[in-house]
Amino acid sequence: MVGRVAKRRIYTPWRILQYLPDWRAFRIWYHRLRDKDKRNDTLLTALADELATGGIILENSVKYCEQHLARHGVMTQCRPDESIVRDIAFGWDIVKQMGELDIGQSIAVKEREVIAVEAMEGTDAMIERAGQLCKSGGWTLIKTAKPNQDMRFDVPTIGSGTIENLKRNKAACVAVEADKTLILDLPDTIELANRHKIVIVGHKR
Repeated sequence: MVGRVAKRRIYTPWRILQYLPDWRAFRIWYHRLRDKDKRNDTLLTALADELATGGIILENSVKYCEQHLARHGVMTQCRPDESIVRDIAFGWDIVKQMGELDIGQSIAVKEREVIAVEAMEGTDAMIERAGQLCKSGGWTLIKTAKPNQDMRFDVPTIGSGTIENLKRNKAACVAVEADKTLILDLPDTIELANRHKIVIVGHKR
């Protein structure tokens, strides 16, 4: 299970009539999630617990693809300048605190100012918003795992689509958490980043 959790449909008017959930979905929503929040970890843990009752056990989602995890250091030919290094240092603890609260995994930073924060809309929509707010470009996407990341689901992920989106919105760098972030089709994604002159940095603290 990789990629974002698209939750907007849970707020559709008359959602029960629109989607006609089966009895398991009813049990998750009205029993397992009764009196609980609807943040990603809460929803996905409830789903994992329900699957387990049927003998379906979710494993560590990077168990068989650890070679596609971000490594520590600069992974592209282009390297970050000093302003980007300062932005990563500035934003890292901020996005970690967001993860601890299970709000989102990403922020956009330029000149040690937070341009955009990811919430329910997902990273791609946040990238587009950052591009709209920072027309001059040169900003950095910082994406991390949660401090207590459950590696069965919602593992931070980037790929070629992320790089194309960053290019369209004039980003200069994406900093991801080393050993905790999946890079889909890693060689191709790095090659694309090199072509677009977007820095990919694996960071950890």
